[in-house]
Amino acid sequence: MRSLDLTVMTWRKSSYSNQDGGECVEVSDDFAAVVPVRDSKNLHGPVLAFGASGWASFVSAVKDGALDA
Repeated sequence: MRSLDLTVMTWRKSSYSNQDGGECVEVSDDFAAVVPVRDSKNLHGPVLAFGASGWASFVSAVKDGALDA
């Protein structure tokens, strides 16, 4: 598995993030095959990388309300 160069990524905050400072998720669109995700409150913390198709399925489920409690 190759590593991602986190220093050159462009991050954007998810539109579903809480604007009050909690639950802040940032994603990078810099790679075609993977979607890096991080906590915007911990910029130097861990980054999770999801396969693009899996991430797209997750985002669709969120938008459709399929993951609501």
